[in-house]
Amino acid sequence: MIEVKKFTLLNVLKHAVENYSDKPAVSFVDRNKITYREFNSKVEEVSRFLKSEVIIAGDKVAILSENQPNWSIAFFAVTAMGAIAVPIMTEFHSTEVHHILRHSESKAIFVSAKYFGKIEEFQFESLQTRILVDDFSVIPPETKNDLLKEVIAGGKKEFAKIKEAAFKLVGLIPSEVEEENVASILYTSGTTGHSKGVVLTHKNIVSDAIATLQMVNVTDSDRMLSILPLFHTIESTLGLVTPFIAGASITYLDMPPTAAALLPALAKVKPTVMLAVPLIIEKIYRAKIFPEFNRKAIVRGLYKIPAIRKRLNKIAGKKLLQTFGGELKMFCIGGAPLAADVEKFLSESGFPYAIGYGLTETSPLVTGTPPEFVRMRSAGKVLPGMQIKINDPDPKTGEGEVLIKGPNVMKGYYKDSEKTENVFDADGWFKSGDLGVIDNEGFLFIKGRSKNVIIGSNGKNIYPEETESIINEFPFVSESLVMEKGDQLIAKIYLNYEEIDNEFKIQKLSEPKAREIVNKLLSDLLIQVNGRVNTFSRLNKIIEQPEPFEKTPTQKIKRYLYVD
Repeated sequence: MIEVKKFTLLNVLKHAVENYSDKPAVSFVDRNKITYREFNSKVEEVSRFLKSEVIIAGDKVAILSENQPNWSIAFFAVTAMGAIAVPIMTEFHSTEVHHILRHSESKAIFVSAKYFGKIEEFQFESLQTRILVDDFSVIPPETKNDLLKEVIAGGKKEFAKIKEAAFKLVGLIPSEVEEENVASILYTSGTTGHSKGVVLTHKNIVSDAIATLQMVNVTDSDRMLSILPLFHTIESTLGLVTPFIAGASITYLDMPPTAAALLPALAKVKPTVMLAVPLIIEKIYRAKIFPEFNRKAIVRGLYKIPAIRKRLNKIAGKKLLQTFGGELKMFCIGGAPLAADVEKFLSESGFPYAIGYGLTETSPLVTGTPPEFVRMRSAGKVLPGMQIKINDPDPKTGEGEVLIKGPNVMKGYYKDSEKTENVFDADGWFKSGDLGVIDNEGFLFIKGRSKNVIIGSNGKNIYPEETESIINEFPFVSESLVMEKGDQLIAKIYLNYEEIDNEFKIQKLSEPKAREIVNKLLSDLLIQVNGRVNTFSRLNKIIEQPEPFEKTPTQKIKRYLYVD
């Protein structure tokens, strides 16, 4: 078993340098690999600069960037010196980004050129320093997006000079980092108002990474291709800290993981381990694999015969493995339930998939299995050092809320003692909000959510109340209900017909003309709402609700009557 002397990210880095110094740590596809020794030197350089900017242990430093090696360097530079990293979802609307910067009181931010526009207008006294993560150069105050692009196009000379001068100000003073110190605050979308800041300690993150390595076999000969965003714990813990402890190498794409970018990268990197959300493999199955079985009538008929279906799936599985580079030994899926038909194919095809379950609040992984022990439709068994139990299980089904304990469970929600208190029971068990059942062999099966949250197939949480509150702000809307229907996110809207009539006098118009006006209002509303919500919360459709929603005595919509 791999041992880290102290469960801190500083010691993870020390362990990696001592044991894998000349091995590749991070890189882009087809670009020079950064060894663990070089990675450590860059971390020290960036930490030195942060200290020159009077960033000290306990200060918050935000990161707003797409995946890249410098994201990883920034994360370790912040946490290894005892400061607190605040990764921000790139999909967040600029207003939410600004809220996070204010709420966290971040004193500095690493931001990429791609997302600088989201903070160019932000002014807050605590934010002292803006650093272009693409090359670790300082962005001067009052810089606008247009100027930033101009300087980048001109070779970044102005920024580089500032950076080089600042790095000479002070030497690197080693900081003592303790296991219970806060390492990161990750903001997730909340059910009402603004996002919640999940506070994770060094011990939370490192213990989860080590427990993962006790379950699966990752070594210094493994290659990981990173396709999930680093601002999620799936990737920042399991796709960064875990491979660093094991000495594996990580390759990042320098563009979104579309098929056009991913397929060539898979062929070049030939990854042995990958992390993914269900959406990725589901798209591949439904777009590429299933249509092949369904194209010809004779194959379609044969595919219905179990023995022949399994044989055809085996053949397709071998082809799929070659698509992924031919050397994949573990394809880890988490963040949302995997569609049953897709899992059936993966199981019968022999594709080396593994399923895991967890939450941001649990750093994230709680249960899982290596590919050879996967149980169909199960989220696996609890990881070493952690505990799960079902609260108040149903006598017939055994289902109840999944409760979790362990060194991986968060410290709480930042600046929100009430929400923190509400998610822990009297005995200190974390209440996951998920319904599940544990079988006689210890396998956990997740049955659904106990709350209203919608889990998108890309693994992100979608809270309908947030979108409803935005919809209801519009003058011609009385009330709304957001729900998932099939694979679409839709909103049912009960319009304020009195206001519409006052504005457009629709009662005096012909039915076709009145309908045209209402349809135009709904169409415009869809565009405006989607312009205000985060990318992953955008609606596919708005449907007119012909009559008021049924409500409880306290005037809450009886959601269960409308959600399938």
